[in-house]
Amino acid sequence: MRRLMIMTTAMAGLATMAAAQEITVMSFGGAYGASQMEAYYKPYMAETGVKVVSVDADNPAIPIKAQVEAGNVTVDVVDLEPSDVVRLCDEGALEVLPIDELPDGADGTPAREDFVDGTLYDCAVGTIVYSTLIAYRTDRMGGLDSTADFFDLAKIPGKRGMRKSAKFALELALMADGVAPADVYAVLATPAGVDRAFAMLDRIKSEVIWWEAGAQAPQLLADGEVVMTTGYNGRFFDAMVSEGQPFAYYWPNQILDFNLFAIPKGAPHAEEAWKFIQYATDTKHLALQATYISYGPARRSSAAMVGLYKDGKTEIGPYLPTYPANMENSLTTSIEFWADHDIELSQRFNTWLAN
Repeated sequence: MRRLMIMTTAMAGLATMAAAQEITVMSFGGAYGASQMEAYYKPYMAETGVKVVSVDADNPAIPIKAQVEAGNVTVDVVDLEPSDVVRLCDEGALEVLPIDELPDGADGTPAREDFVDGTLYDCAVGTIVYSTLIAYRTDRMGGLDSTADFFDLAKIPGKRGMRKSAKFALELALMADGVAPADVYAVLATPAGVDRAFAMLDRIKSEVIWWEAGAQAPQLLADGEVVMTTGYNGRFFDAMVSEGQPFAYYWPNQILDFNLFAIPKGAPHAEEAWKFIQYATDTKHLALQATYISYGPARRSSAAMVGLYKDGKTEIGPYLPTYPANMENSLTTSIEFWADHDIELSQRFNTWLAN
């Protein structure tokens, strides 16, 4: 295999000596991984004859960084969160992609205009818009009046579930304390704002069950271990619609985020990996993914193609984070903020957890 020749802002080669017969994609698994299998992997295999091997990880950024540093990369395409894209791209752990080679939208809109703001990077291409939000058991509580209820043990007794991470927890805490979504990151950038967020978390710390993998949040709720939990909207939707779980969303103050496809530096089949990304992130296939999970497509032109869920009866639109009514009082995660503050806030969060 000949070395990849990298230009300053785009890959010049992305070529191998022989056509790839197989590529490996690392993603997050669960209902999300299943939706990728149906929307991207199976159609690509059927149309190209290239086998797509799916590998799961709780956070793909961690093994990818280790593989690149060890000079032993076995993954061709990796699914990442934006803050990890920024960090790994800056570290030279991801290939720089020729973004202008992405196909136009089905309605003719140039790709750079078609993708939702925040979903195109030098080293990655967006696939879905998802949200972290609060879900609760409808058989144990009637609902929430505000995000503050999540932090009010007197009003709503019982265990809470939260992702074991500073990200999302601190933003949610500030919004629960009355900070408007538009002001969250300005407040969180100050020592007083950080203290304020941790003071809110102190209120429920004794009653929190911390989860790390996305599948754990709906499972905690299904098992009755918590009365409500933060988690990914698509995971809850799958449990509600496919399994009939008595769950409901609380949409206000949902925290919007993205997932993106990237190519690790030194990927064994980089040329085929780029072809796959171009294919998977066109209008049709991004819209197709919403048939299998309630995440919004990263392309604007995909909205017109979104219809019924795979059950053939559920209109998927109202379950998407990008549905207009669901966007009210939402917060879009700041990639720049977390790229700058992730280390310090994660250290403080871990110290707080240990005490």
